[in-house]
Amino acid sequence: MEELHSETQKAEPEPLSSPKIIGLTGGIGSGKTTVAKFIEEFGFPVYYSDERAKEIVNENENLKAKIKELLGEEAYDEDGLYNRKFVGEQVFSNKELLDQLNQIIHPAVRVDFEDWVKKQTKYLIFKETALLFELKLNKECYKSVLVTAEDNIRIKRVMDRDGKTYREVQAIMEKQMPEKDKIKLADCIIYNNTNLEDLKEITEKIVFNIE
Repeated sequence: MEELHSETQKAEPEPLSSPKIIGLTGGIGSGKTTVAKFIEEFGFPVYYSDERAKEIVNENENLKAKIKELLGEEAYDEDGLYNRKFVGEQVFSNKELLDQLNQIIHPAVRVDFEDWVKKQTKYLIFKETALLFELKLNKECYKSVLVTAEDNIRIKRVMDRDGKTYREVQAIMEKQMPEKDKIKLADCIIYNNTNLEDLKEITEKIVFNIE
């Protein structure tokens, strides 16, 4: 159910002035957010990149201007808020446009993350992001943790959670990096195929065994 690629355990954590950044990722329906909440329960801070990105696109005026320049005024609604539906429709089948959008948003999230890191005091801090490997952010992390599950399980979870059809979820998954490729890149892997109790136990084991 889980795989941990480290072989030894460290007796003492690093000094608080130099926290180790652990990248946390997982495809749609994997349970990544649930794992992140467990990590917070264990006392470690988690930076939610994807959630912060949703906030930053509404807070940063410079970012707003760049997104409008790329996608048009419709990228923001009449209240000046990010039009996620419109933007999603524009980039879903256009990889080049999606890459350009990420190139605009990612640097702003990076700055926000760096500011957040300066405020942390734990020896391990976690950076949750769906695009950890796609954007090669794992190279900036001490270790990477991948949450994964069998495709049919992930699809059912998203159908139950979001009310999407099987084909709709499949289409989203096909746009994401294949799980087999993520598994090759990850340092630690959490297989989330059973229940929350097992998931929490495996998460705890992996978190406290990061060397």
